[in-house]
Amino acid sequence: TNQVDFAQPRRFNLTYTDAKGKPQIPLCIHRAPLGTHERFIGFLIEHYAGIFPLWLAPVQVRVLPISDKHLAYARTVAESLITAGVRAEVNDRSESLGKQIREAELNKVPYMLVIGDKEKSAKTVAIRHLTRGDLGTKSVGQLIKLLRSEITTRK
Repeated sequence: TNQVDFAQPRRFNLTYTDAKGKPQIPLCIHRAPLGTHERFIGFLIEHYAGIFPLWLAPVQVRVLPISDKHLAYARTVAESLITAGVRAEVNDRSESLGKQIREAELNKVPYMLVIGDKEKSAKTVAIRHLTRGDLGTKSVGQLIKLLRSEITTRK
């Protein structure tokens, strides 16, 4: 954004001497190359109320292990998602599942993957969506197809 400012030079009593020797008040030009981007991001946050569509969400998936014994599998799942181009992270803090889900919801993460004994042994994930709730259990490969489809179609 480029702006011509008539007020600031007057406020600071700025002058210059022109070719005829008379004092003149200069124009001040402001340039804010990131201002438009910041406003655009602000509009997006306001429009989506912070609940971005999957393709736009900074963190698309958070993997939530029920306990520390599920952490290794949770990391494997996250690595598979990241390799597939999905922005994923693991909550590796020792917290109750309810607290992990609440934090992910407050952070407006679109997909939460719950990893417990059943999921670990079956090599699956229990899927929870921020606005649609529980979506059942799928293999990591099926989940990646679902996420890639949603991302590429920009649903």
